[in-house]
Amino acid sequence: MLQEGKQALWKEYQKEIADNRYFYVRSCVRQNFFPASEATFLKIITEELGKDIYEHPSHTSCSGIGYHTDVIPFETTMTMVARQFALMTEAGYPNLVPSCITSFGLYTEVLDTWHHFPEVEARVREHLRKATGREFEKPANIAHASDIIFKLRNEIAAKAKHKLVNHITGKTLRGVEHIGCHYSKMFPQKGIGGAEYPYVLIGMIEAWGGEVVDYPERRHCCGFGFRQYLVKANRGYSVASSKKKFESMEPYKPDFILTNCPGCPYFLDRWQYAIAEMEGTTYGENGMGIPVLTYEELAGLVLGYDPWDLGLQVHQVSVEPLLDKMGISYNPSSKYVGKNGKFLGVPFKPNTLKVC
Repeated sequence: MLQEGKQALWKEYQKEIADNRYFYVRSCVRQNFFPASEATFLKIITEELGKDIYEHPSHTSCSGIGYHTDVIPFETTMTMVARQFALMTEAGYPNLVPSCITSFGLYTEVLDTWHHFPEVEARVREHLRKATGREFEKPANIAHASDIIFKLRNEIAAKAKHKLVNHITGKTLRGVEHIGCHYSKMFPQKGIGGAEYPYVLIGMIEAWGGEVVDYPERRHCCGFGFRQYLVKANRGYSVASSKKKFESMEPYKPDFILTNCPGCPYFLDRWQYAIAEMEGTTYGENGMGIPVLTYEELAGLVLGYDPWDLGLQVHQVSVEPLLDKMGISYNPSSKYVGKNGKFLGVPFKPNTLKVC
């Protein structure tokens, strides 16, 4: 295919991403899994890049997990989403930026439903009016928070203190990117690159000096999948899904895994510990695991933020091997010191997985 044809085809896989005036809605689970990621996102967007972003103190869960596990009816979920839109409207912000991949997929699903069934939208508006007295305008633009970092990746690169390069050998660091299923598999046209060629994390890795590793199970689910984990009897499927990915990527010796979903980094990180305890198997160098990062954490490292301020000490797989490769200085004695300056204690060391 001629280059012009390829470029024309690739345009079909792009999406519009607003460049300012964002209404930010947090994830209900990310704050527990990786508590500093969302605060890091807000810091990067405001302090580093000078963008206008607002977080309403009264926003709630979108109810996505409840909806996808058949606990909450869709009409109730749509009314909760409508309330989020009403808060955004009242605050005067046109562009919705969800932190959670499931929320991003859910907001997209709600708007798509209203597009095809305007009578449902009218009914939901009435529900919201009766329950809260609120009205709303639909977002002018919805972009996941990783879309925003992607859009601004070159500005971050221009401010970089560190690159994805081994500072001793000069070799490019190799990263595996894992896209959350609800980012583009539900509505492919809403994700950069669609479901076939998602580019949102690849663009970050390449802009910050790294190389992306391709491997056979690159698009396989991490294993969260709600019912695979929330139902205790199904958790064997969850860990098996992650194990399938680890075994597929291991021969390529990636230096890190980059994710954009709340559940994916949690399971790709924690299941490495679980598999090591169950089977005595590790997938990284020297008996250690492969560090797993959120896109905010990686952006923070590139910008020179302190690893412990980024919350990297709560990861099950040690991140120090990656920090050492990137030439990032850190204080080992501060790893488990809380924000109040008090020592929090050192976690018990696993039997097989080596940790720093």
